[in-house]
Amino acid sequence: MFGDIEVIDQAGSFEQQNDKIAGIVNELNEKYVALGEDFNAYLEGLLHADVTTYWDYIQLDTLLSLQKPKTSFPDEVVFIMYHQINEILFKMILWEIDQVSHTEPISTVKFSKHLDRISRYFDMLSNSFTIMGDGMDVDQYMKFRDTLTPASGFQSAQYRKIEFASTELINLIDFRFRKTIDRNTPYTHAYDHLYWQAAGVDHKTGGRNKLVVNFDKRYKDEFLNFMQEYNTINLWTKFKSLPPEDQKNVQLVNAMRHYDHTVNVKWVMHHLNAAKKYLNSGESSAEATGGSEWQKYMHPRYQRRIFFPTLWTENELENWGIDNLEDHLTLDIVV
Repeated sequence: MFGDIEVIDQAGSFEQQNDKIAGIVNELNEKYVALGEDFNAYLEGLLHADVTTYWDYIQLDTLLSLQKPKTSFPDEVVFIMYHQINEILFKMILWEIDQVSHTEPISTVKFSKHLDRISRYFDMLSNSFTIMGDGMDVDQYMKFRDTLTPASGFQSAQYRKIEFASTELINLIDFRFRKTIDRNTPYTHAYDHLYWQAAGVDHKTGGRNKLVVNFDKRYKDEFLNFMQEYNTINLWTKFKSLPPEDQKNVQLVNAMRHYDHTVNVKWVMHHLNAAKKYLNSGESSAEATGGSEWQKYMHPRYQRRIFFPTLWTENELENWGIDNLEDHLTLDIVV
């Protein structure tokens, strides 16, 4: 199969190698032949290739060079690294969602497995707010944050993509405008009425603030394409397309509920409480760097963002963000 190729090691000729090595070589040859490539060239290249190191594999030097503070306050570096870690976790979450959204058909076992992974990542994010709460000096933070204006964590594009990939657009529309939105609504109109657009209104002038203007300029087109891609493959739509008996799978339904609560209540409240510690530390409440009414905007009672609404009872929906701030009911049976 390989002509006169010989693989030599310390023990001697190829013939002395075990069947496992021969089988691997055969499979590699078949792989590269199928790709129209010369396997012998790849095999010979191994003779000259360097071994992989940990620091090169994870691009460690690049990773550790990405912290570029704007001030000399030491805790600003903590602030930067914390948010960079968040973005890495957001990427991991999107990676797991992608494996659900683009698998057809999908089993309840696989669906639940990826949802559990996603929820664990968000559990990490929620618990990590103790780093924000106790990991920086208030006086340092209140000084270096002024250099960030009008930037804000609100501008996390990956977090917005997580929302788009998790539920139908109607569940992300500002409650005041939902009756005017349906599946025939242009994506641009839906985008302009998303719940978080309210944070882009300067409460002093009534106009759109620089926070959202900059965000739109950088990401709006990308968001519109992403919204369209996930319109029929978001987690909620995928769940509702499962066979009726699978939609009553207790493990899957509890995984959906846990994810919904963790993202839209628990994580939000941890974020809000961490913000309060710093922004309410003076004689009066400080404004958000983006200019929004952050205490009102951030609370789940105000946002009422719910990814999977029919998986909750009427009472749970009515009291969303009121009596479920710490926990939610785990179901024993799905009716």
